[in-house]
Amino acid sequence: MDSPVSAEGPAQFQAHEAAAEAFRSVHDRAPAGVWSAPGRVNLIGEHTDYNDGFVLPFALPHRIAAAASPRDDQLLTVSTLGSDGRIQQADPLEIPGLTPGGVEGWAAYPAGVAWVLRDQGITRGADIVLAGDVPTGAGLSSSHALECAVSLALLGLNGQELDEPGTPDRMQIARWVQRSENDFVGAPTGLLDQTASLCCTESHVLFLDVRSGQAEQVPFDTAAVGLRIVVIDTRTKHSHSESGYGDRRRGTERAADLLGIKALRDVPLADLDATLERLPAELVPLVRHVVTENQRVLDVVALLHEGRLKDIGPSLDGSHTSMRDDYRISTVELDTAVEAARAAGALGARMTGGGFGGSAIALVPESKVEAVEASVTEAYEREGWRAPRTFVAVPSAGARRDL
Repeated sequence: MDSPVSAEGPAQFQAHEAAAEAFRSVHDRAPAGVWSAPGRVNLIGEHTDYNDGFVLPFALPHRIAAAASPRDDQLLTVSTLGSDGRIQQADPLEIPGLTPGGVEGWAAYPAGVAWVLRDQGITRGADIVLAGDVPTGAGLSSSHALECAVSLALLGLNGQELDEPGTPDRMQIARWVQRSENDFVGAPTGLLDQTASLCCTESHVLFLDVRSGQAEQVPFDTAAVGLRIVVIDTRTKHSHSESGYGDRRRGTERAADLLGIKALRDVPLADLDATLERLPAELVPLVRHVVTENQRVLDVVALLHEGRLKDIGPSLDGSHTSMRDDYRISTVELDTAVEAARAAGALGARMTGGGFGGSAIALVPESKVEAVEASVTEAYEREGWRAPRTFVAVPSAGARRDL
């Protein structure tokens, strides 16, 4: 799900500086600190996270920052700087009284974080002002960036600074953020987005085994081999809390129950055909996608280890086909973007994120970036659709304290 935080200002926009300035505007004083977290792109491995599988995301340079100061009471005040330069303020929230379903709209995201951290003994109030440039509604995980930034702010204000001895590690914070999303906001998300926002590093993709929590930073320097990852924001919004996402998650969980396994991660690719024969027809395509998508992640990681970045395109294409035909979460806008990118020279392309709108990515030779962007834009013009937003995604650093 995506938050309302968005500021599409100049290219040199700095989220932490904007948040600090907005805090001074709201509270007439400097914040005690500023923490930020990035949006993410998932290179491959979609809808595998809640099936105990494998994912391969990287962090974007686009970030959401939380400027914050402690209060002497147990109130949480949250404001956000919009793309129009205006500040929107939510009603103050009493941390001891927070309950799932008790907060509506965008304020539910920071409230959910405070609700989870309350169980960790953090009940002191805080003033928080948010600013950022993660595109909203684009499937690039702006809501998780918001939640991760707020988590770091509330922890930091209570003397638990990220990566300090004796403080919660990044994976633990990711699990807390997931709980806030699942149990407070009511969105059945997996662990991919939170982990990516917190744990990714510059010039790498994060190979995460969701079941074990084992993570590996795999080099992914596209520029060094003359390639770029182009993100194509279709500007058609989606929401993970809508029925489509939840239906598919429940379907995969039902399939695992029928097969007598913990999760679809446990279906070997070699046994896939025989396994599918044991399932109701409506569950077959869901299981086929998850099992083959896990294998595609492993295939891409193997190619990256061999330095064969240019050869991952067919896996990206296969992923999109699987999400379109088996998981049925693509849209005509996403399919058009993928097809137009391939026609203009992309080595591979796929939708990324939860689906039902959002963004696609394309692996593109540097010399063909402009042609790919133009091809997609022209395809949208022919259909009479709103122009897509495109940009080159650079693998960037994860969450941190900025000021």
